[in-house]
Amino acid sequence: MASPSHRRSRRSRRDRRTAPVAVTVATAVVAVALLVSLVIASRPDGGGDTRDTAARPAAGAAAAGPTAPAPAATSGRPSPTATPSASPSTTATAGPSAAAATPSARPTPASRPRTPSAAAPLAGRIRPGVTYQGVATSYDVGDGDGACSYGPTDDVMTAAMNTADYETSAACGAYVLVRAAGGASVTVRITNECPAPCAPGQLDLSRQAFAELADLSAGRIAITWSLLSPSTSGTVAIRYKTGSSRYWCGIQALGHRNPLARLEVRTDGGWTALTRTEYNYFLSEQGTGCGGAIRLTDVYGERLTVEGIALRPEAVQTTRVQFAAR
Repeated sequence: MASPSHRRSRRSRRDRRTAPVAVTVATAVVAVALLVSLVIASRPDGGGDTRDTAARPAAGAAAAGPTAPAPAATSGRPSPTATPSASPSTTATAGPSAAAATPSARPTPASRPRTPSAAAPLAGRIRPGVTYQGVATSYDVGDGDGACSYGPTDDVMTAAMNTADYETSAACGAYVLVRAAGGASVTVRITNECPAPCAPGQLDLSRQAFAELADLSAGRIAITWSLLSPSTSGTVAIRYKTGSSRYWCGIQALGHRNPLARLEVRTDGGWTALTRTEYNYFLSEQGTGCGGAIRLTDVYGERLTVEGIALRPEAVQTTRVQFAAR
């Protein structure tokens, strides 16, 4: 294309009267040339339309969708998994039927792997899914009463747990499957404590229970035992200790299918956990919550809320609730 200066030199030989028109045409031509160059520069292959570039997948990229971002770097220690409250909660009054279980943020124990740690997050020394080794001895249970303070009973398939595994009455009410080396087995309920010289792992069985495994003359046999969550048609009952009032009280749960991990009373500020004694009562030293709603939690994290229990010392008051079988 001729340069503007060259085009002006050609116009100088023409009639002066046509000069203004020629100048106007030349200016228009230059403007069009500049516009064309700008359009060429702004074509997609020149990188001008970022929206098109962003919408079009990069060379070699799969068209199925975006790639998931890489995980952020960690310190090497796994981050804790968010876990719901625990567990389903059942609300009931003493006497009426229990309400349906309500879900919680946390997965229920049944939905988690059946490992000792996950199956019973509130368990102490005795955990489900674990087989314990020890020895069995026997004793005369008398009227069936023992350190767990359940009182006299006709149930003779019971046992006393060694002090270490008794764990300040945490073992009270637990059902245990006991096996002898020869293959015989018996299920017993823990109602008593076996002090020293009973060693960890040792069970002092009622004579009737021991006789299911070996002759009483054997005196002492090797055993294995594990926690059970048995079938039962019974429900939980509540009993206030002798001397209980609205100023001080002791509360006991009876007939629970699974070992009890916690007993709480409702207060103005929410739920308050009571301290468990070695004789299997939960104490409210200042009378907090005495005569009010009670919440029970088993070793699996399931909770039962019971209302309408009167503050009547020594009265066994039944409910219509029970922990789930595991």
